Amino acid sequence: MHDLARRLRALPPSLGPVRLIGVDGHAGSGKSTFAGHLAAALGGAPVLHLDDIATHDELFAWTGRLTAQVIEPLGRGESARYAPYDWTLRAFGPPRVLPPAPVVLVEGVGAGRRALRPRLAALIWMELSAPESWARGRRRDGEAQREFWDGWTEAERAHFADDPSRPHADLVVRAAPEGYQVLPGPASPLRRESRGPDSHSG
Repeated sequence: MHDLARRLRALPPSLGPVRLIGVDGHAGSGKSTFAGHLAAALGGAPVLHLDDIATHDELFAWTGRLTAQVIEPLGRGESARYAPYDWTLRAFGPPRVLPPAPVVLVEGVGAGRRALRPRLAALIWMELSAPESWARGRRRDGEAQREFWDGWTEAERAHFADDPSRPHADLVVRAAPEGYQVLPGPASPLRRESRGPDSHSG
């Protein structure tokens, strides 16, 4: 994880002064947990969770809000201010500040969408199949969220059919018994960034 953090810090900025790193994958694949570990390895890098940007009515139609509240300010080197969505109250909460740190993580389904990819310094894909991911998510959220998950899986399937992220991933990450396995993704320019012992440059 610390080697990955070093490699990401060495990338050129992609959004003003920021190296914006996308962490994408199916719902339930472990994106939030992985992003938390990576943020810690980066010395406390800010993390934007796309669950705070999406809403019940706009599961995936949030590009405009993300652009206005986050992408444009960071591109100017300013702190972003966004109103996180409360999934229980079905309303936006008080604004949060996202500073233009050297590395900022954006995690969630759709973090690698085509509208966002030109702003990313790197795209990471969590390598877990849709059925496995969704089963994990359903177990985590319980029977009370069954109806939501039924709608979500259809929406996610349609999103990735129209705008797939994995083919554009620089790295793919698999959970391992201890930690994570980081491998080159289909795009994989980062294989040139490291020649360390865990570099997969074959």
